[in-house]
Amino acid sequence: MSILGSRRGRTTSRCFVISTFLLLFMVPLSAFAQDTGSIDTLRQMGKAFAAIAEKASPAVVGIKVKQVVTREYSDMPDWPFGKQFDDEFFKRFFGDDFFRRYQRSPQRKSYRPVQGSGFIVSTDGYILTNNHLVGQADKVLVKVGENPEIEAKVIGTDPESDVAVVKIDGNSLPFLELADSDALEVGEWVLAIGNPFGLSHTVTAGIVSAKGRSGLHLADIEYQDFIQTDAAINPGNSGGPLLNLDGKVVGINTAIVTGHLAYRGNVGIGFAIPVNMAKYVYDQLIESGTVERGFLGVGIQNLTPKKAPFFGLKEDTKGVLVPEVTEGSAAEKAGIKHGDVIVEFNGRPVEKVNELQSRVAMLKPGTRVKIIVLRDGKRKTLTATLSKRPKRRLAAGAPSDTLEHLGLAVQNLTDDLAKRLGYEGLTGVVVTRVKPGSEAARKGITSGALIIEVNRSPVKNTKEFDEAIERAARGGFVLLLVNNGRHNQFIVLNYPENK
Repeated sequence: MSILGSRRGRTTSRCFVISTFLLLFMVPLSAFAQDTGSIDTLRQMGKAFAAIAEKASPAVVGIKVKQVVTREYSDMPDWPFGKQFDDEFFKRFFGDDFFRRYQRSPQRKSYRPVQGSGFIVSTDGYILTNNHLVGQADKVLVKVGENPEIEAKVIGTDPESDVAVVKIDGNSLPFLELADSDALEVGEWVLAIGNPFGLSHTVTAGIVSAKGRSGLHLADIEYQDFIQTDAAINPGNSGGPLLNLDGKVVGINTAIVTGHLAYRGNVGIGFAIPVNMAKYVYDQLIESGTVERGFLGVGIQNLTPKKAPFFGLKEDTKGVLVPEVTEGSAAEKAGIKHGDVIVEFNGRPVEKVNELQSRVAMLKPGTRVKIIVLRDGKRKTLTATLSKRPKRRLAAGAPSDTLEHLGLAVQNLTDDLAKRLGYEGLTGVVVTRVKPGSEAARKGITSGALIIEVNRSPVKNTKEFDEAIERAARGGFVLLLVNNGRHNQFIVLNYPENK
């Protein structure tokens, strides 16, 4: 019995194993059959990405920038600061006797390489890229495909939008078409092509994560209306194109969020300049080398649910609140008043500050615009003629020219700053920012330094500093007396136009 029972048990076990095996074998086949459609869809998507990359890549270029960094050292032991001086300039202030006693110190020049991307937008070689890549360049080299690098000419740069245009010589070059970035929707697939970490023609894919991003802490970029994407963007992608599924450019890849200072790679949050903004800048830079922007003349802030009821509006009302109107401005002449809420600009709804700023900035002075405001809960249609935008002034008080041309920004020396920085008992203005590669940086000025004099005249606040800089700029040179926390030193800065 025991033997018979064993045989029966074995037979039953075999049948069970075979049945289980057949079931396991049949279930995946059924699942695969059901998922064939999904796999085909993914396969087609992959082919679409491949087709876009193949078509667009020839027009994406590598950009290598060389910036000359001048470092100074002294061979004058009897001069306590050992700094480079401009002979003619110092003669104007100290006379010939100064140079009988001191001679010029030598300079060491070196190149600082920077790599990025760009893309050709015309058959004759015009290229769109980022200002932060080529704005301070002494030499720009462009690599098209497998061809040797060729030198490019910088046509124009616009720090406020971070757009720049360079040009190479050529005919019948491959180029990319520009799309309408306003038509782009959150959730759409996009591709980024560029040279991250020097790896040429790297293609990544993702979706549009958001539109209209602003408030990012990016130096000098005033007009922030970024497209956010999770397509992998890394250092070296700057200036490269963000493409839609038609293979057309919707943005210029510009910035990333890294998450940690020690890690500079992608974490899924990248930003691109909308191509519609880039188009406006491109056209003006090609035409004149500079960008002129319209100016409405209103202070603006977002309308929040808490503020809306105070203006007779529902909490869910969307618009931009006007807390102030500049006297004599286009806004005042059009009849806009403080307390108005702008809800429409030139036929398009307005919900956020950065939207209105960008739209005004993309119109030339003299353009007539229709504006709809809510005043006391009622809609009112007004017409304004935009004026020319005045020169931007930094919040710290220094004119934009100071940062752009000399490479530094300043603020008043407060009691707290004087105590923290060791400037108690001194007067002057504190350097709050120094642009890398700028005239100020090359001459050794650093953040936290105290500027005591401009052209041998004491400056006690930013107003006096502004006025002194403007006067000094007419001569092409600026003599600063700077305290670096240890001692005073005279430093000569040249305005770029007069080099």
